[in-house]
Amino acid sequence: MDLFLFLLLLLMGRNGLCQQEEVCSKSVINSCGDCIRSGKYCMWCKQLNFTKAGEQDAVRCDTQTQLIRRGCKREEIISPENNLKIVQGDSLSTLSNQPEPVQLSPQKISLRQRSGHSTTFSVSFKRAEGYPVDLYYLMDLSYSMKDDLKNVKELGKDLFAALNTITKYAQIGFGAFVDKTVLPYTNINKEKLLKPCDENDQHCQAAFGYRHVLNMTPSEDEFKNKVTEQSISGNLDSPEGSLDAMMQAAVCGDKIGWRNSSTRLIVLTTDAGFHMAGDGKLAGILEPNDKQCYMENNLYSKSSEMDYPSVGQLAMQLEKNNIQPIFAVTKEVENVYKQLSKMIPKSEVGVLSSDSKNVVQLIKSAYNRLSSKVTLTHDNLPANVRVVYTPKCDHAGPPGDSEGVCDNVRVGQEISFDVTVTATSCMEDKSFTIRPLGIKDTLTVTLSTNCECQCVDPQNSSHPHCTGKGQVSCGICSCSEGSIGQFCECSIGAKDERTLRASCQRQNGTECEGRGDCVCGRCKCHTTESGSSYHGDFCECDDEHCEKFLNKLCGGKGKCNCGKCECDGGYEGSACQCRVSEEGCRTLNNTVCYGRGTCKCNRCECREGYQNPRCQTCLGCTDPCQTKLNCIECLGFESGPFKKNCTVACSKSIYHEMVDQSTIQSRKCQQKDSDGCWIKFNLDQLVGEDNYKAEILKQRDCPEPPSVTAIIGGSIASVALIGILLLMLIKLLIYMKDLKEFRKFENEKKKSKWAEADNPLFQNATTTVTNPTFTGE
Repeated sequence: MDLFLFLLLLLMGRNGLCQQEEVCSKSVINSCGDCIRSGKYCMWCKQLNFTKAGEQDAVRCDTQTQLIRRGCKREEIISPENNLKIVQGDSLSTLSNQPEPVQLSPQKISLRQRSGHSTTFSVSFKRAEGYPVDLYYLMDLSYSMKDDLKNVKELGKDLFAALNTITKYAQIGFGAFVDKTVLPYTNINKEKLLKPCDENDQHCQAAFGYRHVLNMTPSEDEFKNKVTEQSISGNLDSPEGSLDAMMQAAVCGDKIGWRNSSTRLIVLTTDAGFHMAGDGKLAGILEPNDKQCYMENNLYSKSSEMDYPSVGQLAMQLEKNNIQPIFAVTKEVENVYKQLSKMIPKSEVGVLSSDSKNVVQLIKSAYNRLSSKVTLTHDNLPANVRVVYTPKCDHAGPPGDSEGVCDNVRVGQEISFDVTVTATSCMEDKSFTIRPLGIKDTLTVTLSTNCECQCVDPQNSSHPHCTGKGQVSCGICSCSEGSIGQFCECSIGAKDERTLRASCQRQNGTECEGRGDCVCGRCKCHTTESGSSYHGDFCECDDEHCEKFLNKLCGGKGKCNCGKCECDGGYEGSACQCRVSEEGCRTLNNTVCYGRGTCKCNRCECREGYQNPRCQTCLGCTDPCQTKLNCIECLGFESGPFKKNCTVACSKSIYHEMVDQSTIQSRKCQQKDSDGCWIKFNLDQLVGEDNYKAEILKQRDCPEPPSVTAIIGGSIASVALIGILLLMLIKLLIYMKDLKEFRKFENEKKKSKWAEADNPLFQNATTTVTNPTFTGE
């Protein structure tokens, strides 16, 4: 008995209760193509005489079940089918001894399907044994990695031995990085820039951003020689320019030497964090990273000119170039790089020992984890296309619309994925790529949709179904020139067709609103799906699409007419949902919404600015203390702008009273009038929008008039004082100038030197005085 009940429930679940109901959501349907584009379950009946007289052609569009129920034969139903074609499907390779081993099949698919429908196809993958590996060793050469560099110089033999266990076609390259050679990342003092290490360290190279040291090579000796030549460097801050180095190693493929068919690995060894986009602003570097290669003489030439890349930019370029990073970092920064690994697909993190001795084992373990995990995803997915991956393997991840994952996949083991593609809009020849992360092999899917009907119509241009005036197209009439109508039954006559059809358009809109046929310049309305008719001059009205209340049209208390409810007596509202009543709108003073709104559905609908529930206050209105000041001034003191027509301008909006002390407390006002006096008055808004009661204090506060005598006297004294000061200033400037000139004269005088020698041509005058009365006695 229990088994019988179980089988019965299972049968009901498959065929009844759990089956998705097919629904065709139609809009404006004028042709078979419109129907197919309306929804994935919509189908078109091309059977003649399927529609009744006056019935719109949109009834030809419905689900298959509904069309058959209405009498359409199954062979007369049109629904485009999906078509899948494998354009290129090369077989999977077993070994990688051929130039281009095939690891993914098929390689090209052409898919044509109906919009909204899904198509599922299988994609196979098998990792070729001995597939080539390119490993680029990218090392941090800041001073803290000094001990690690010594061990890396001895890595060559062990690293090649580890890779040879994986493949015979291994190549290794080498690069190094420190940080941007600008402040605050690196000391730009000339001596420190050339030798950033400790003074006692003789083997120290100048600071640099990123340097490519060795192209991909299968030679162990070449790797050892190049790495041995390297010496440590240094910088100031702890985070390094590792993202800069990884970006250049990813985009400079021709300079690094990546092979086209190989597993590409970048092994980043460091003991510090990393700078990212935006950090360059600390050094005044504002130009964003443009993801281009700038390698000159094996150095990153734009290191000091371009900002660090963002994690998103780096992840995009690594994925684009099929490069899988392995972060070999110390324990201190393990969590930082684990968070970074979550944002970069197909990446692994391993913990270095303090001296990097375990780096070979770390690389080998990380490679095994990367190669055993196969992730299938897509690029450049067109809009309105959804892809779902369902892995078919022993350790399959859950189905997903961004990727499908198979874990613990062995070399040579064939796995597969079911890929389901769904397009929700019409498109033509849109392509996208499906590929395993880190693998070059791709599958190109070219997608087109069937959004038009391929009807096999009779070639008779005068078909009897169309009254001999047109031909049949997918079951409906396409009328010849001069005839219109569902069956081309109406002749245009002397008027042209455009004029007749224009008379069936409301405000140059759709002909008969898409709800009828324009017959000889008049709209012949169709019936609705429920059997009633559209009405109106342009078929713009129907009696089925009014607002509902309690799931009843017009709340069951009215009739629907042209989209609006006509309520029965005693009811109102857009859906006749309310009894006519003003009880909820009554205020304490027995008014309706304080005269500042209307009562609808027992609720106040307030005028603009006034607030529910009773329209008592207005938060957005202008302050009445300011707007009513002129009226208060003329009513209370017979002054101001409204002095001459105060009764006309103010008596209807303000009822005023002169008081010694106010009793109104609702709004207190204090404003300055046209005479400069302070007026105090209180306002109370009465019923209505512009209706106030005002209590005006009789006494105004007016300032004392200024003293004319003091002003005149002060002005004269100020002018006199300013004149005296100006004269004294001019006299002082003249005195200072004269004093300066006199001192200059004195200095010139002191500098002059006069000669003291006698002039040989000059003879002193000789004066002889003789007394004529002197006798000599």
